[in-house]
Amino acid sequence: MTAPSALPAPHDTPLDLGGRTALVTGAAGGIGRACVLRLAAAGAKVRAVDRDAEGLEALVAAAADLGGSVEPHVLDLTDLDAAEDAAAGTDVLVNNAGLQLVRPIEEFPPDVFHTVLTVMLEAPFRLIRGALPHMYGQGWGRVVNISSVHGLRASAYKSAYVAAKHGLEGLSKTTALEGASHGVTSNCVNPGYVRTALVEKQIADQARAHGIPEERVVAEVLLQDSALKRLIEPEEVAQAVAYLCGPQASFVTGTSLILDGGWTAH
Repeated sequence: MTAPSALPAPHDTPLDLGGRTALVTGAAGGIGRACVLRLAAAGAKVRAVDRDAEGLEALVAAAADLGGSVEPHVLDLTDLDAAEDAAAGTDVLVNNAGLQLVRPIEEFPPDVFHTVLTVMLEAPFRLIRGALPHMYGQGWGRVVNISSVHGLRASAYKSAYVAAKHGLEGLSKTTALEGASHGVTSNCVNPGYVRTALVEKQIADQARAHGIPEERVVAEVLLQDSALKRLIEPEEVAQAVAYLCGPQASFVTGTSLILDGGWTAH
């Protein structure tokens, strides 16, 4: 009997990304910051991409305190050519950057819709496009797209965000199909509401959209369909990203890792 091409790793194998270069977008805060610190702790040299220069400075200091290596890269992802160039030579790509506006469709500003899709769908495409030649050349790569439960389910008043996340799911699956023969996996991580500045802003927006006080938004709107009545922490999402980069997940590709507290169990 022929031995399998990739034996299962022991259950206690730690994540070792020594010698690997990772790129994380939206790196200065929230999920992105947690991912940078987690991948740096695993030994990766991390390119931290964000337009927030001060936030990146603080991140570099935090990583240094943990013994990690982080290279700050100030970049606005609406500059698509620069985004693609930044991904060259990347072994691990984490597409995380996002923005949100809560408005009814008839009141949604078209320019904001365009910007959301540029940052959250077109930029990931360009980043993947920039990263794949190096990944293919070495026969190994990991693409992790931070999607959302909104990549699988829709909510009212979030037309741009839901459209972008649904598109990201399709892009991720296509990347998985094309990359499989080159040793590249591509997956989405789909959290519910995460304790981030983006969600804090949504609470105020949702209060206005639904005409209810902010203190009722979390329980009655954000977590209405969640079995677990709490926000997920950025570090929990980062651990899911780390799992997808490890040897235990070498056969996991083209799928969505859902961290939604039971939302999609309905």
